[in-house]
Amino acid sequence: MKTGCCLARHACVAVLSSLILFGATIPSPAQESALVSGAAFVQGIKSPEAFLGYPPGSRPARYADVVAYLTYVAGWPVLALGLLSIAAAYLYTGGPRPYGYLGLGDLAVFLFFGIGAVAGTYYVQALSVSRLALIASIPIGALATAILVVNNLRDIETDARAGKHTLAVRIGERATRAYYFALLLVAYVVPLLLWWRGLAGPHALLPWLSLPLALRLASRLRHERGLALNGCLVRTARLEVVFGLLFALGLAW
Repeated sequence: MKTGCCLARHACVAVLSSLILFGATIPSPAQESALVSGAAFVQGIKSPEAFLGYPPGSRPARYADVVAYLTYVAGWPVLALGLLSIAAAYLYTGGPRPYGYLGLGDLAVFLFFGIGAVAGTYYVQALSVSRLALIASIPIGALATAILVVNNLRDIETDARAGKHTLAVRIGERATRAYYFALLLVAYVVPLLLWWRGLAGPHALLPWLSLPLALRLASRLRHERGLALNGCLVRTARLEVVFGLLFALGLAW
């Protein structure tokens, strides 16, 4: 049940992070019609404020209240993780050398949307981090990273012209597609290993019910390019939601 709560928290973090990124880079009208990112959750929202339902000036205070409460409950590790997350979100596309354009964005997504989100939430509840929580964070981080991979594959040509050296730009289109397939493979192998090694019961294999979705995505990604990848982007986000819910249910069973 604790791991299930962790996965639910990950979904919330994904939405909030998407809102931050959306608000930081308001697209032109022409770009807006094609905008799809980790952000598939917030497609169609015209501003973060419209979604959150309160003026931007009050957001820092609300965030501070949440951080203060969680720090009171679980201690300084939560504060440290929160500050690191804020710094990572800003430096991804901000600062003198945005690391998102240095090929390091994938690693950051895996660490903060996978290990940080799952293990961090587990820690808030248990004041410790179990081996199961760490392993369970791997497929969640892999699928979150896969969303970014599709985004960067879609924009590989425009990013290259703009001097944005994402990992996709650095390794090329063919290798990026193979990288996406590998992330999907990792996501589905982990539940199998958990069951095989006796760390979880057979219900941990419930995420395999979403395998047909992953296979269809892999098939589409083999040949689609450019804006045609928007569909894969949205469906990869949906795959993570379905996979995460099934994984949470299987581990809580």
